[in-house]
Amino acid sequence: MSNSASAATTERISMLKVLNPFHIWALGVGIVLVGEFMGWNFSVAKGGAYGSLIACWVIGLLYTCVAMIDSEVTSTVAAAGGQYTQAKHIIGPLMAFNVGLYLVMAYTMLEAADALVVGDLMKSGAEALGFAGLDTKPFVVLTIAFLAWLNYRGVFMTLTLNFVITLVAFFAILILFIGVDPMHPGAILKHKELLTDLPYGWIGVIASLQFGMWYYLGIEGTCQAAEEVRSAGRSIPLGTMGGMMTLLVAATLTWYICSGLMPWQYLGQAVTPLYDAATIVGNTKLQILLFVGTMFAAVASANGCINDAARAWFSLGRDRYMPVWFGAIHPRYRTPYRAIIFLIPIAVSFAFTGLLDQVITFSILSGLLGYTFMSINMVKFRRKWPLDSIKRGYVHPFHPIPAITLFILCAAVYFATFLGYGASLLSIMAFYIVASVWFTFRRYQFVKRGDQFTMPWPRPNGY
Repeated sequence: MSNSASAATTERISMLKVLNPFHIWALGVGIVLVGEFMGWNFSVAKGGAYGSLIACWVIGLLYTCVAMIDSEVTSTVAAAGGQYTQAKHIIGPLMAFNVGLYLVMAYTMLEAADALVVGDLMKSGAEALGFAGLDTKPFVVLTIAFLAWLNYRGVFMTLTLNFVITLVAFFAILILFIGVDPMHPGAILKHKELLTDLPYGWIGVIASLQFGMWYYLGIEGTCQAAEEVRSAGRSIPLGTMGGMMTLLVAATLTWYICSGLMPWQYLGQAVTPLYDAATIVGNTKLQILLFVGTMFAAVASANGCINDAARAWFSLGRDRYMPVWFGAIHPRYRTPYRAIIFLIPIAVSFAFTGLLDQVITFSILSGLLGYTFMSINMVKFRRKWPLDSIKRGYVHPFHPIPAITLFILCAAVYFATFLGYGASLLSIMAFYIVASVWFTFRRYQFVKRGDQFTMPWPRPNGY
């Protein structure tokens, strides 16, 4: 009797299916669009302006492969955790634990970077008004705390807000593009004078691939909402692929504007390049708009990161990869509230370091490890469950070319990261190896492998 009551309670307390393709678009683009307002320009310091453009398009191909692969697998694996849930079903517990940890760290580091940008932007705004020396830390804490509270209260309100502020940020880029008069080259934009040859040759172009990731990092976060959409087979592919097309446009426009207004030496180390571009134009209205756009992009990104990191951590707890305590859903708001609260101090502590490039590198490498898994995962998914064996909401074309392309491009980005951040790369790899050892000896015993398989598919050997 008590077991039946407990089962009924568990059935009732589940996450709400309230999201549509616009919310998925807002989640994916909202997380990533801040990369057009900051971070991408560090690729200019590595390879010059042309090197950054090459990185923009090459990494755009990498993320197009990610979006297509994710759309197919997630349209069938409709559960919170995204790539973690995919690994759990297709490969096994150790890979699932690592992928879940990659997701949590990638989004938490990105959230910390967003909070840093909000603080720096408030400091720049205060200096423009004559108030120098503003302390950024209170703004960092306030940003993370407010957005965590918003996520605590419900996913529909959270992602509806993301949809609105992401649209504003995207239109800010379009309006700035119109404001620099692109139809009359040389009037405002000085590409002819500012664009130079590759300052460090082709090795610089390869090095720039690392920060070229920042143009698109996080679009795969759309999969984290799979358990809360009305129709995963429709919403995930539409939202993800539509978001990827939006980001390709925004990234190209961003590079075009900034490379025509700033020397590559300055652009490669600017904190808020689009805001700086509006300042150079000298139009006060554009400057205010880009201040708001940069702020909204950072807030939307942090908001989406909290959403995604919490769902990945919640999924790890629900499946006993982490303490079960984290796998709780709020009885009223239907959100993974304990996971949301737990990750707040981790994000704040990394933001307080003030090391934007190092925080970005940690986020990039964590995401990159997840993408490497995707290429292997996709091949195994098609082998275990061929096209006619289970129902798919979306089938990506030209398999296995996207998976092979993704693996090769991931290898190139690992090499690019080693060129500039070799110590960071090795330390992050060591962190995940130690975490894997801990899981094997301390948590694996709690994982019930047979219970991990929740999809109505034919079960492969081992389950």
